[in-house]
Amino acid sequence: MENKLKIQIWSDIMCPFCYIGKRRLEHAIEKFGHKDAIEIEWKSFQLDPNFIAEEDDNLVDHLAEKYRKDKDWAIESLENMTQNAANSGLEFHFEKAIMANSFHAHRLLHLAKEHQLGNELKELLFKAYLTDGEDVNNKETLTKLAIQAGLDEKSITEVLNSNAFANKVQEDILTAQKIGIQGVPFFVFDNKYAISGAQHEEIFIKTLEKVWEEGQFESKITILNTPDADSCGIDGCN
Repeated sequence: MENKLKIQIWSDIMCPFCYIGKRRLEHAIEKFGHKDAIEIEWKSFQLDPNFIAEEDDNLVDHLAEKYRKDKDWAIESLENMTQNAANSGLEFHFEKAIMANSFHAHRLLHLAKEHQLGNELKELLFKAYLTDGEDVNNKETLTKLAIQAGLDEKSITEVLNSNAFANKVQEDILTAQKIGIQGVPFFVFDNKYAISGAQHEEIFIKTLEKVWEEGQFESKITILNTPDADSCGIDGCN
């Protein structure tokens, strides 16, 4: 059996269910008997790669316009998401959220991955956007967060002032398309089984146990759950 049970996770920083799914998986891993043998690899995915933020953008108006609903509906949707997050120990403050394009953050995540700091930076980026109301497309903000994650400022500056890792971001997105990923978060366990959406801890625990017991793995991916539950796609979050 391989030394590491590898979990690949396609997600976008702008996706609230991705943060919830991250936390639920982490809770499941803590209860798993072989947690020290797990390796997590973050993969890039953009819900809206062409998004350009405007100064007066806000999530309430964005949701209402996107789904052709009124603002009361949008506010209720965000309140429900906030409660969903709270149930997993997270604080969401959508009233402070600054809408942004996540491409540069994804490029930095690939730098972090090279230094085994992907999970640390991913957590800081989620918190910055969904909890602290920071602009995750701003170079100063990204530099601050990457330094907090453990990266050196010179490397961060070189990435942000260039097109470094852009091809890696696109490769991840292309792989997602080939696999047939329609929404995120999307979790692949040792390239054999997949879970779509921020499922409950019990689903993650059962999958971890199943993969561990089976030992060696095949390349074909089998999705173990309904793909449209608690996830965000190009048309929004379900």
